[in-house]
Amino acid sequence: MPNIFALHQVNLTLEDKPILQDINLQVPTGAYLTLTGPSGSGKSTLLRVLATLLTPTSGTISFDGKPQADYPKTDYRKLVSYCFQQPSLFGDTVQDNLAFPFMIRKMDFDENRARQALQSVDLPESMLTAKITSLSGGEKQRVALIRNLLFPPKVLLLDEVTTGLDPDTKAIVHQLIETYHRQGITVIAVTHDETEVAKASTLLRLVAGRLED
Repeated sequence: MPNIFALHQVNLTLEDKPILQDINLQVPTGAYLTLTGPSGSGKSTLLRVLATLLTPTSGTISFDGKPQADYPKTDYRKLVSYCFQQPSLFGDTVQDNLAFPFMIRKMDFDENRARQALQSVDLPESMLTAKITSLSGGEKQRVALIRNLLFPPKVLLLDEVTTGLDPDTKAIVHQLIETYHRQGITVIAVTHDETEVAKASTLLRLVAGRLED
Protein backbone atom coordinates (compact mmCIF):
# COMPACT_ATOMS: atom_id res chain seq x y z
CA MET A 1 0.00 0.00 0.00
CA PRO A 2 1.39 3.47 -0.86
CA ASN A 3 2.35 5.91 1.87
CA ILE A 4 0.10 8.88 2.56
CA PHE A 5 3.01 10.63 4.34
CA ALA A 6 6.77 10.28 3.92
CA LEU A 7 9.04 12.35 6.18
CA HIS A 8 12.79 12.43 5.58
CA GLN A 9 15.23 14.02 8.02
CA VAL A 10 12.66 16.55 9.24
CA ASN A 11 13.97 19.07 11.76
CA LEU A 12 12.29 22.01 13.42
CA THR A 13 14.08 24.66 15.45
CA LEU A 14 12.18 27.44 17.20
CA GLU A 15 14.01 30.35 18.87
CA ASP A 16 17.31 28.44 18.57
CA LYS A 17 15.82 25.44 20.38
CA PRO A 18 15.62 22.12 18.49
CA ILE A 19 12.04 20.82 18.81
CA LEU A 20 12.05 18.01 16.23
CA GLN A 21 15.25 16.20 15.26
CA ASP A 22 15.90 13.89 12.31
CA ILE A 23 12.33 12.64 11.96
CA ASN A 24 12.07 9.84 9.41
CA LEU A 25 8.60 8.37 9.10
CA GLN A 26 6.52 6.48 6.54
CA VAL A 27 2.76 6.47 7.15
CA PRO A 28 0.86 3.92 5.04
CA THR A 29 -2.47 5.02 3.59
CA GLY A 30 -5.28 3.94 5.93
CA ALA A 31 -3.00 3.46 8.94
CA TYR A 32 -3.95 4.28 12.53
CA LEU A 33 -0.85 5.56 14.33
CA THR A 34 -0.82 6.41 18.01
CA LEU A 35 1.90 8.83 19.07
CA THR A 36 2.99 8.95 22.70
CA GLY A 37 5.88 10.20 24.80
CA PRO A 38 6.65 12.59 27.68
CA SER A 39 5.17 16.08 27.84
CA GLY A 40 7.22 18.53 25.82
CA SER A 41 8.71 15.84 23.59
CA GLY A 42 7.34 17.37 20.37
CA LYS A 43 4.24 15.27 19.71
CA SER A 44 1.84 18.17 19.12
CA THR A 45 4.55 19.98 17.17
CA LEU A 46 4.87 17.01 14.80
CA LEU A 47 1.11 17.05 14.20
CA ARG A 48 1.26 20.79 13.50
CA VAL A 49 4.03 20.22 10.97
CA LEU A 50 1.90 17.54 9.26
CA ALA A 51 -1.02 19.98 9.30
CA THR A 52 1.10 22.80 7.72
CA LEU A 53 0.60 24.94 10.83
CA LEU A 54 4.40 24.90 11.24
CA THR A 55 7.08 24.67 8.54
CA PRO A 56 10.12 22.45 9.10
CA THR A 57 13.53 24.09 9.36
CA SER A 58 14.94 21.35 7.15
CA GLY A 59 14.02 17.99 5.66
CA THR A 60 11.27 16.94 3.29
CA ILE A 61 7.63 15.92 3.68
CA SER A 62 5.57 14.36 0.93
CA PHE A 63 1.83 13.88 1.08
CA ASP A 64 0.06 11.44 -1.20
CA GLY A 65 3.11 11.26 -3.46
CA LYS A 66 3.73 15.01 -3.84
CA PRO A 67 5.80 17.50 -1.83
CA GLN A 68 3.67 18.95 0.93
CA ALA A 69 4.71 22.46 -0.14
CA ASP A 70 3.19 21.93 -3.62
CA TYR A 71 -0.34 22.00 -2.23
CA PRO A 72 -2.18 25.31 -1.69
CA LYS A 73 -2.78 25.38 2.06
CA THR A 74 -6.54 25.79 1.75
CA ASP A 75 -6.73 22.68 -0.46
CA TYR A 76 -4.31 20.74 1.73
CA ARG A 77 -6.28 21.43 4.90
CA LYS A 78 -9.40 19.96 3.34
CA LEU A 79 -7.41 16.73 2.90
CA VAL A 80 -5.52 16.78 6.21
CA SER A 81 -7.74 17.79 9.10
CA TYR A 82 -6.31 18.79 12.49
CA CYS A 83 -8.32 18.52 15.73
CA PHE A 84 -6.96 20.57 18.62
CA GLN A 85 -6.76 19.38 22.21
CA GLN A 86 -8.79 22.41 23.27
CA PRO A 87 -11.71 22.64 20.84
CA SER A 88 -11.80 25.94 19.00
CA LEU A 89 -15.36 26.99 18.21
CA PHE A 90 -16.31 30.33 16.68
CA GLY A 91 -19.37 32.42 15.95
CA ASP A 92 -22.41 32.28 18.23
CA THR A 93 -24.04 28.90 17.64
CA VAL A 94 -23.30 25.29 16.83
CA GLN A 95 -24.76 25.91 13.37
CA ASP A 96 -22.20 28.65 12.73
CA ASN A 97 -19.51 26.00 13.18
CA LEU A 98 -21.15 23.23 11.18
CA ALA A 99 -21.95 25.62 8.33
CA PHE A 100 -18.29 26.59 7.96
CA PRO A 101 -17.14 23.48 6.00
CA PHE A 102 -19.92 24.15 3.48
CA MET A 103 -19.07 27.84 3.24
CA ILE A 104 -15.39 27.29 2.40
CA ARG A 105 -16.47 24.88 -0.35
CA LYS A 106 -19.00 27.45 -1.65
CA MET A 107 -21.86 25.04 -0.98
CA ASP A 108 -25.27 25.57 0.56
CA PHE A 109 -25.53 24.49 4.17
CA ASP A 110 -27.10 21.02 4.45
CA GLU A 111 -29.06 21.15 7.70
CA ASN A 112 -30.08 17.48 7.56
CA ARG A 113 -26.46 16.42 7.22
CA ALA A 114 -25.50 18.59 10.20
CA ARG A 115 -28.31 17.13 12.32
CA GLN A 116 -27.22 13.58 11.42
CA ALA A 117 -23.65 14.48 12.38
CA LEU A 118 -24.85 15.66 15.80
CA GLN A 119 -26.73 12.39 16.29
CA SER A 120 -23.61 10.42 15.35
CA VAL A 121 -21.89 11.72 18.50
CA ASP A 122 -24.98 11.35 20.72
CA LEU A 123 -25.93 15.04 20.65
CA PRO A 124 -29.56 16.12 20.08
CA GLU A 125 -30.55 17.64 16.75
CA SER A 126 -31.87 20.65 18.67
CA MET A 127 -28.28 21.52 19.62
CA LEU A 128 -27.85 22.98 16.14
CA THR A 129 -29.23 26.29 17.41
CA ALA A 130 -27.50 26.15 20.80
CA LYS A 131 -25.13 28.95 21.82
CA ILE A 132 -21.57 27.69 21.96
CA THR A 133 -21.18 29.41 25.35
CA SER A 134 -23.79 26.98 26.74
CA LEU A 135 -21.87 23.82 25.79
CA SER A 136 -19.84 21.65 28.12
CA GLY A 137 -16.22 20.79 27.29
CA GLY A 138 -17.24 17.36 26.02
CA GLU A 139 -19.98 18.82 23.83
CA LYS A 140 -17.57 21.38 22.36
CA GLN A 141 -15.07 18.64 21.55
CA ARG A 142 -17.71 16.57 19.77
CA VAL A 143 -18.95 19.57 17.75
CA ALA A 144 -15.36 20.41 16.76
CA LEU A 145 -14.76 16.80 15.69
CA ILE A 146 -17.87 16.48 13.52
CA ARG A 147 -17.09 19.88 11.97
CA ASN A 148 -13.82 18.30 10.75
CA LEU A 149 -15.63 15.21 9.47
CA LEU A 150 -18.69 16.63 7.67
CA PHE A 151 -16.53 16.36 4.55
CA PRO A 152 -14.24 13.41 5.37
CA PRO A 153 -10.54 14.21 4.90
CA LYS A 154 -7.87 11.76 3.80
CA VAL A 155 -6.03 12.19 7.12
CA LEU A 156 -7.32 13.00 10.58
CA LEU A 157 -4.77 14.42 13.04
CA LEU A 158 -5.97 14.16 16.64
CA ASP A 159 -4.16 16.07 19.38
CA GLU A 160 -5.28 14.50 22.67
CA VAL A 161 -8.93 15.04 21.75
CA THR A 162 -10.23 12.80 24.55
CA THR A 163 -8.29 14.50 27.36
CA GLY A 164 -10.64 15.50 30.17
CA LEU A 165 -13.67 13.76 28.70
CA ASP A 166 -15.83 11.46 30.82
CA PRO A 167 -15.72 7.73 29.95
CA ASP A 168 -19.06 7.74 28.09
CA THR A 169 -18.06 10.71 25.91
CA LYS A 170 -14.64 9.14 25.26
CA ALA A 171 -16.35 5.97 24.06
CA ILE A 172 -18.58 7.98 21.68
CA VAL A 173 -15.59 9.85 20.24
CA HIS A 174 -13.55 6.65 19.84
CA GLN A 175 -16.46 4.94 18.08
CA LEU A 176 -16.83 7.83 15.61
CA ILE A 177 -13.10 7.89 14.85
CA GLU A 178 -13.06 4.11 14.35
CA THR A 179 -16.03 4.34 11.97
CA TYR A 180 -14.18 6.81 9.76
CA HIS A 181 -10.93 4.84 10.01
CA ARG A 182 -12.73 1.73 8.75
CA GLN A 183 -13.87 3.82 5.77
CA GLY A 184 -10.22 4.37 4.85
CA ILE A 185 -9.24 7.59 6.62
CA THR A 186 -5.66 7.63 7.92
CA VAL A 187 -5.57 8.55 11.62
CA ILE A 188 -2.58 9.90 13.57
CA ALA A 189 -3.43 10.45 17.21
CA VAL A 190 -1.41 11.95 20.06
CA THR A 191 -2.38 10.64 23.49
CA HIS A 192 -1.24 10.25 27.09
CA ASP A 193 -4.18 7.97 27.89
CA GLU A 194 -2.79 4.62 29.02
CA THR A 195 -5.93 2.80 27.85
CA GLU A 196 -5.52 4.21 24.34
CA VAL A 197 -1.81 3.39 24.37
CA ALA A 198 -2.54 -0.20 25.42
CA LYS A 199 -5.07 -0.62 22.57
CA ALA A 200 -2.88 0.98 19.89
CA SER A 201 -2.23 -1.17 16.83
CA THR A 202 0.78 0.92 15.79
CA LEU A 203 2.53 2.87 18.55
CA LEU A 204 5.24 5.48 18.00
CA ARG A 205 7.12 7.10 20.85
CA LEU A 206 8.65 10.55 20.61
CA VAL A 207 11.27 11.54 23.20
CA ALA A 208 13.12 14.88 23.21
CA GLY A 209 12.10 15.54 19.62
CA ARG A 210 13.27 12.18 18.26
CA LEU A 211 11.30 9.10 17.28
CA GLU A 212 12.44 6.03 19.19
CA ASP A 213 13.30 2.95 17.16
